[in-house]
Amino acid sequence: MTSKEPGQGERSHDPVAHQERTQQEASIRRNPHPDFKSVESSRPPWSENGSLQFIQTRDPTWTWGQGGNDGGASLKNNHIEIDPYAEGRPPVYNYKLLISGITPRPIGFISTISKDGSSANLAPYSYTNVVCHDPPIFTVGFAGSLDKAKDTLANLIDTGECVLNVISEHFVEAANATSVNSPYGVSEWDLTGLHPVPSARVRPARVKESIFATECKLVEVKEFESRATPGKKTGVLAILEGVNFWVREDAINEERNLIDPAVLRPISRLGGITYARVTEGFELLRPDYEKMKASGSLEDGIGSKSHSARQMDKL
Repeated sequence: MTSKEPGQGERSHDPVAHQERTQQEASIRRNPHPDFKSVESSRPPWSENGSLQFIQTRDPTWTWGQGGNDGGASLKNNHIEIDPYAEGRPPVYNYKLLISGITPRPIGFISTISKDGSSANLAPYSYTNVVCHDPPIFTVGFAGSLDKAKDTLANLIDTGECVLNVISEHFVEAANATSVNSPYGVSEWDLTGLHPVPSARVRPARVKESIFATECKLVEVKEFESRATPGKKTGVLAILEGVNFWVREDAINEERNLIDPAVLRPISRLGGITYARVTEGFELLRPDYEKMKASGSLEDGIGSKSHSARQMDKL
């Protein structure tokens, strides 16, 4: 694993690397449908009535020590052990397994600009998350190596800046379209019709359509080496610090500390080419151990090591 500080030299575009990435993407075979449009047309249309509705949790009567809320049904099935480095197992299998199992994932819709300002880039990345609030720290994962970095990563390293935009329902098709394998210099802004607006503390523009956007500075990048093919660099982690927030005025509360999910209407990634929207939510209180004990909700022995051992014996 290697690390690199931001801003260490500008990169030139590598058409060979672009072609290799295009071939790699084709080998993943994301689309499971021979005729996607035919399959899509057979499905129900998008429902504009799918506004966020709050419901009860699955088992409002759940009690301490109960375990799952399915009456033990999930305990009847065994698990399959998978060695990620088993002989003959292609690395792409791990990719497909992880993106279909770690779901739903937030999508980092990242806008960047080249060091000389001649090229602006916009692309979605689902290896994205927030990991700290003070300071605001985000992580973004990129497939491939630093030497053959995609435009977003190359711009990020060269300038040390980006904007992390959140994708909502009202521009999901345009956001997905920015993942097109266009050559360097072709603007995803122009291809999709999304609207760039100036940021305040970084050079890259933010997406006007995005309800929540964060201007970011690059903290560090780390490169990872393949376990299946030693010596081959296969992934890069970028650590970002948020330095400025933008929230649409109808989505933020008076204290400016809560975004309304019914307005944000975020889009997430599942496996393959599947996205998801949020139409139902439920609330659960974080329990207080001492209060639970005082109320008698916790039976004697629950939470002890011996109780955990007995639960293991049942499996």
